[in-house]
Amino acid sequence: MSRRTERVNDLIRDELSELLLRELNDPRLGGLISITHVDVSPDLMTARVFVSVMAPPEEQKQAMKALEAAGGFMHRELKKRLTMRKVPFLSFKLDTSIAEGAEVLSLLDKVQEQDRARGQS
Repeated sequence: MSRRTERVNDLIRDELSELLLRELNDPRLGGLISITHVDVSPDLMTARVFVSVMAPPEEQKQAMKALEAAGGFMHRELKKRLTMRKVPFLSFKLDTSIAEGAEVLSLLDKVQEQDRARGQS
């Protein structure tokens, strides 16, 4: 990945995070939502936006639907905010890596507690 692509990824991630925080008022966007990564295609026509939603699975689905519905609005807002010739069209993907990491840490804590309990017996 080139430095330019990395800069564009970071710029779009920052602007989308700001839009999520300040501009989107969809009730389906409850819970903790964060944009973890943006992956722009080399031709800058499309961008995959990876989103972490800390909520039950049904609420995650609703949040992803809300983000897809707001994709056109976000694209237009990015056009206004960014000084780029081409602003990529957005597609949203659920990123479960944070939840998976938390689950692994929880499992490690359980194993550690079991080891301590065995050591005391």
